[in-house]
Amino acid sequence: MFQSKKDIEETLWKQKRTAEEEDAKRRAEKNGLPYLDLISSKAPTEIKAMELVPEGEARKALLAPLQIVRGKFMVSVFDPHLKETSALLEKLRASHDVTAYVSSLTSLNHAWSYYKYVVPEKEISGKVEINERTLRELKEKIKSLEDLSKLLAGFSSPYLSQILEIILSGALALGASDIHLESAETSGIFRLRIDGLLHTAYDQFNTVTYKSIVTRIKLLSRLKINITDEAQDGRFTIGLIDRSIEIRTSIIPSDYGETVVLRLLDPTSLKVNLEELGWRPDDLKIVEGEIKKPNGLILNTGPTGSGKTTTLYAFLRKVFKPEIKIITVEDPIEYHLPGISQTQINPDAGYTFASGLRSILRQDPNIILVGEIRDKETAEISLNAALTGHLVFSTLHTNDAVGAIPRLVDLQVPVNILGPALSLVIAQRLVRVLCVRCKAETKPAEDLKNKIGGFLKNLPERVDRSPYRDYKIYEARGCDACGHLGYKGRISIFELFAIDENIEEAIYKNPTEIELKDLAKKQGMVTMQEDGILKVLGGVTSFAEVERLTGTLDL
Repeated sequence: MFQSKKDIEETLWKQKRTAEEEDAKRRAEKNGLPYLDLISSKAPTEIKAMELVPEGEARKALLAPLQIVRGKFMVSVFDPHLKETSALLEKLRASHDVTAYVSSLTSLNHAWSYYKYVVPEKEISGKVEINERTLRELKEKIKSLEDLSKLLAGFSSPYLSQILEIILSGALALGASDIHLESAETSGIFRLRIDGLLHTAYDQFNTVTYKSIVTRIKLLSRLKINITDEAQDGRFTIGLIDRSIEIRTSIIPSDYGETVVLRLLDPTSLKVNLEELGWRPDDLKIVEGEIKKPNGLILNTGPTGSGKTTTLYAFLRKVFKPEIKIITVEDPIEYHLPGISQTQINPDAGYTFASGLRSILRQDPNIILVGEIRDKETAEISLNAALTGHLVFSTLHTNDAVGAIPRLVDLQVPVNILGPALSLVIAQRLVRVLCVRCKAETKPAEDLKNKIGGFLKNLPERVDRSPYRDYKIYEARGCDACGHLGYKGRISIFELFAIDENIEEAIYKNPTEIELKDLAKKQGMVTMQEDGILKVLGGVTSFAEVERLTGTLDL
């Protein structure tokens, strides 16, 4: 059968490559080293590893730096006994635990191609320097998502770092908590999470530009740039004159490329004063009473992004005194609090919530924060710590406060320690706050007025009704001040489930969730939805927003 010149050349190239890799395998066996095909195996290549060996030195020694894993410096060589290779390996082994592989010259050339991403430390340092003047100018230009979209559409600079600067500055200007970069079939999409909801800012990045932005983010986050089919996590910092903003990076593979989420941790957005979080006076009184106690477990429940950690940080700030010891074990440390010893879990090093908590208890703390209770061991240690003179704060993923009891029982926590150790369970959500500039008063129908009257009448006695006698109901509109979204900022809605003697006695009998809810209602619980409705009557948010987060309104 006749073969074209192109087919013949391709066949010869494949034969040559096969012979080359077979030769590399023989050299590896001869030298007692493992063989590695750097192309087909997609061996991870890390910039931080390549930075340790200059490109010229690596090429001369026929050596390619690959990655650093748990203190081991992985490299691949053509032949370890070559003079230049042997000298470089000896030099590296003087300061690193080196693991060497043997590869073909084509493999090494493939690895060296990533040196183009290695730039001076001052340029890629895991810290993005945004000029304060530039940031102010961008904030003046970006008042809405539409402004940001127009700015990106008109961008013409060849420097990709400037596109990322606009993305980051736009997110800060609009008060976003997360940046989402998503790969579609023919374009890249840029979205911002503002006050809990995602909004598309720009959806016309061409695929080359999109991939370049993702590569830039990987470089800043110290991630493997040649790995595109595995999830990776990292972080970098935006350095401003008055503060540093931590960015948590998450990258996952998708159908058309890689999807990136950047979580912005801006210290100025953290409400660490307890009174600022949105408590009603009666709930705040209960909370302050519980956190003043010397021992007990206080749990905060809710989904990811509901403000649980912020609330616990506010507790720590409230109870902090120089004469007491406060230690945390978190995943990760979101904000650094002065005067408090904060630790971060590291499963690779064996430092988990459970092992970290055991270590913390040996430090003789008064107050402990456990980022999350995920398993039986962490739950039991937390409860036992609460029984032995420690005040423990933690979080749990449940839909409401009462659901914490069955969840802990599912984790096989002994009920004989659960009741006595647990002091208070909080559930919370974050509702968007109506823009004070443009919110519009709406007249409720007579039927709604009657329902509101019944609702106020049926509230527990501890709730002060006086602020709601002349209530006004508002709805969202939209203006320049709120980026035409109708809302600006968020506030918490809460429900409190205090563990008193009746609840403690019921826990011993393994009650159903329905039975616990009945007991909580008799105890005087105000649910999250009821707290949300009170915030509507106080002119803070809207019925639509409360319904979005808590379900159909029960009025």
